[in-house]
Amino acid sequence: MGRGHIKMSAIIYTAPLCPYCELAKQVLTERKITFQELVIGVEITKGEAVEELGVIFTQVPQIVLNGIHIGGYTDLVSYFKKKDQSNGEPK
Repeated sequence: MGRGHIKMSAIIYTAPLCPYCELAKQVLTERKITFQELVIGVEITKGEAVEELGVIFTQVPQIVLNGIHIGGYTDLVSYFKKKDQSNGEPK
């Protein structure tokens, strides 16, 4: 691993048959980020998920990366886009 490379991990709150949940898991997998999936209504209730996240949400997935709530799929894509740009740019 390169210098300054931090091993990332994620928690992803999903629902059955959720296309954006699948896309988010694909992004995490492609970036070799280990994740724990919690299916709302199966492993966890929506109330428990809201309590854990500390935010009321209306959509899934909800993604927590290294303990920081990122948001949904589009938020995850934006997060990595910004991260990739800042890593390659001179400071």
